[in-house]
Amino acid sequence: MPRVGLDTDTVVAAGADLADEIGFAHLTMARLAERVGVRTPSLYKHVASQDDLVRRIAALGMSGAGDAIGSAIQGRSGRDALSAAARALRDFVLAHPGRYAATIGLEPTGPDDPLAVAAVKGMEPFTAVLRGYDIAPDDMTHALRALRSAFHGFATIESAGGFQWSTGTDESFEWLVDLIDTGLRAKPAG
Repeated sequence: MPRVGLDTDTVVAAGADLADEIGFAHLTMARLAERVGVRTPSLYKHVASQDDLVRRIAALGMSGAGDAIGSAIQGRSGRDALSAAARALRDFVLAHPGRYAATIGLEPTGPDDPLAVAAVKGMEPFTAVLRGYDIAPDDMTHALRALRSAFHGFATIESAGGFQWSTGTDESFEWLVDLIDTGLRAKPAG
């Protein structure tokens, strides 16, 4: 019988919190079971497997990032929206490094997979930002990949402690936003 108060959402949220604390690579079912106060086999009443847990954490991470970015860009356009979106993603990754790490490298099993739905939700705000630039429809996928690569790369390197030079990361981040904004404005549509 499942423990009272323990359900799938609670288990996934606890797993995401634990991944943020100890690092996604160190998340195990045994550690999660200890966190929620049950024996490891009891977790399988709520999630089918470690892979199922990871996919659910990834969906939670993608949705959370999308929500943060979407809220940040409300009422903004152009460079202001770009900067707000980039900062929201960076802040989310720094606050939730484990759940964000779970989002990398997973393929949705189909269009109804919660991971696919969350991925769309996570990218919609960046698509909205790009509508403020003169991006040809055929180039939108390239532009989205460029934004995600640049801002994801910066945030994940920073969250891993990869920037060791004395120059402040905030200044470097603003430099990156300016670089991307300049490039988006310079790229002719079509």
